[in-house]
Amino acid sequence: MHTVEIDKTGLDAEKCWLAFVGKDASFDGQFYVAVRSTHIFCRPSCPSRLPKRENVVFFGQAQNAQQAGFRACKRCRPLEIENPDQQVEFVQRACRYIEASSGDTLTLDDLGAYLAVSPFHLQRTFKKVMGITPRQYLEACRLGQLKSQLRDGGSVTDAIYEVGFSSSSRLYERVPTQLGMTPATYRRGGAGMNISYTVVDCDLGRLLVGATERGICAVSLGDDDMMAEKVLSEEYPAAQILRDDSHLTNWVNTILKYLDGQQPHLDLPLDVQASAFRWRVWQELQAIPYGSTRSYSEVAQAIGQPKAVRAVANACANNPVSLVTPCHRVVRGDGGLGGYRWGIERKRKLLAQEKERR
Repeated sequence: MHTVEIDKTGLDAEKCWLAFVGKDASFDGQFYVAVRSTHIFCRPSCPSRLPKRENVVFFGQAQNAQQAGFRACKRCRPLEIENPDQQVEFVQRACRYIEASSGDTLTLDDLGAYLAVSPFHLQRTFKKVMGITPRQYLEACRLGQLKSQLRDGGSVTDAIYEVGFSSSSRLYERVPTQLGMTPATYRRGGAGMNISYTVVDCDLGRLLVGATERGICAVSLGDDDMMAEKVLSEEYPAAQILRDDSHLTNWVNTILKYLDGQQPHLDLPLDVQASAFRWRVWQELQAIPYGSTRSYSEVAQAIGQPKAVRAVANACANNPVSLVTPCHRVVRGDGGLGGYRWGIERKRKLLAQEKERR
């Protein structure tokens, strides 16, 4: 009796063959069926005519089949990922590869070749799971590395090339929307940066709203002005920070209306710094409906990183624009309130008000 060849992945040839004969879609993504006579590989559920068994080879990864000289079937499209869990795993692999990239020459074609998928499918799946494109994720990772090096006192020029930008102009093209200031300014603790702020009364105590010319950079809650101002000065110790009780009136009134239940959705311009991961978490928080909550675990699953529960909690704890990014809507899996940077009683009151007014 002929023994069907398999690659070195521990596949059970007989089990794979039976699944293929039965067109069992539950095995899609677990292995791939390659046919020597046609030089094509398929999903186990492919509706095409069953080939002779002696012509069949099983592979655990699509990439293995391609490396062996087989082409993807145009009928069942084995390179496209349909299962949500498989999509998440696929994007996690893509993220790890992007994070490990140190050059400025990584292209969508390069990443697609590594993952054994078409650039089109890669782009579509990545954006569906992450909410941003692979290129945007790569740039955000580099900016995160850059900010870390600048904080440590490294020179701007050295940092630019160390994190993979081919020139300073490539970096400065991305600065206005993602870094929020020039790299040199960030390294100097915001030196040369102008931040105006105001502090007003609200039902939750004293509300501080701070902003640059680009948008809101701080929304904090405290028992007194000194406590609220300290948070802002610690973030940008060298920035020019001035109190202005008239310039921010419109934004402040919008937030106060939100707290009074008159405006359930806040859509205000922001100017904050964050890693790609934190941006994704904060975007997911803004998608939580008014009056509803999500667990840290549910947020982690929603952004495609189900094991990153602790990192999600950390992103919530370091949210610089409370209320605008509603981190108070994230609770523990058992329904407990969990933590809140501005005090657990404020979180309790916020959630109770939203639930009552929705």
